[in-house]
Amino acid sequence: MEKFSGTPQVLFLGKLQRDFFVTPQDKLYLDVLGGNLVYSAVGYKIWVESPPPGLVARVGEDYPQQWFDVCRQYGLDTNGIKILPDAVDLREFYVIDNQGNKSLADPVNYFSHLGEPLPRSLLGYHNREIQIDSKVKLSPLSIRQNDIPNQYLDTTAAHLCPLDFLSHSLLPALFRQEGFTTVTLRPSSGYMNTTFYDEYPSIVSGLTAFLPSEKDLRNLFAGKTDDLWEMAEAIAEYHCNIVVINRGIKGQLLYDAETGTRWEIPAYPARVKNLTGSEDAFCGGFLAGFRKTFEPLAAALYGNVSASLVSEGHETFFALDALPGLAEARLDALRQNVLRV
Repeated sequence: MEKFSGTPQVLFLGKLQRDFFVTPQDKLYLDVLGGNLVYSAVGYKIWVESPPPGLVARVGEDYPQQWFDVCRQYGLDTNGIKILPDAVDLREFYVIDNQGNKSLADPVNYFSHLGEPLPRSLLGYHNREIQIDSKVKLSPLSIRQNDIPNQYLDTTAAHLCPLDFLSHSLLPALFRQEGFTTVTLRPSSGYMNTTFYDEYPSIVSGLTAFLPSEKDLRNLFAGKTDDLWEMAEAIAEYHCNIVVINRGIKGQLLYDAETGTRWEIPAYPARVKNLTGSEDAFCGGFLAGFRKTFEPLAAALYGNVSASLVSEGHETFFALDALPGLAEARLDALRQNVLRV
C-alpha cells in the first residue's frame, strides 16, 4: 500500500508497542498493534475522516512493519515512523479485569498456571516497571527534531502522547517556533512525580492544553496540595490555556484558564471491555473537537466520546468500525450531563 503524500492537518507523536493480553473471558491476544500513538490517532479519526493525521514514533528493525500497512488502511499517515537499525523490545504483557483495567503480569507464571507452554513470541520478555526519567539523557525512543518529516512541519496542530521528559521539554518549543497554533500534551508517569516538580513548568508553558490523569497529577503535587482545582490553576499560571484532568470512569475535570471556568464531565456510560488506550483516545478526540470548535468544553466532550468508543472493544481499530452516527449521538447525550462548578 502506498504511503500518503502531502501535509497532514495534525500530528501525533508518541510510542508504538506490541501488545499481548488476556481478557476477562480468558481470550488471549498475542502480538497485536498497540501503543499510545495509535490509540490517540484512533480517537481523532473517529471525528475527522481526512486528511490522514501524521504519526511520529521510533521503533526497532524487529517491529512488524506490516502493521504500517494496516495503519494506512485506516487512514493514518506513517511517514514519520522512524525504523532504527537495531532491535528494540516493545512488547507488553498484561491482564484485563472485569472493569476493563489492565495490570502488567509475568507471562511465565501466567502460562505455567494454565499448564501451557510459553508462546515463542514471549520468550525473553521481562516486565518493565515505571522508571524515573532522565533529565539529561535521551533514550533510544526519544523523538528528535530530525525524526519529523519536513512536510509535517507545515501543519499547525500537534498532540504529544506520553513520552520521556526530554522529548516533552524540547518538542513544544519546536512547534511554537514553526508556527503551530495548537499543541496539546498528555504527560508521562516517568516524570509526573515530586522529583520533577521544579521542572514541570518547562513542559506546560505555552501549551494549548495539558491532559494529565488524576493519578499522575496527584503524584506531581504530592505534599503541595490535595485539591485538584488548585493543581489545575497552578499549571495554568504558566500560560497553559486549558487543563483537563482525566479521572477514568469518573470522567474529567476541565479548567478553562481564559475564563476561569470549571467543568465536571461524567464519563459516557459505555459498555467497558478494555480501558487500555482510552485516555489516549480522549486526547485524540479532544484535539479533533478543539480544531473543529475552538471551545474547550466541546473539545472535552469529543474526547470523552472517543474514549467511550475505544473502551468498548479489544481490537485496536474497533472504534473506527462503529455504527455511523453513533459518536454524534453520544455527543448530544453527553452535553446534557456536564456540570459547571
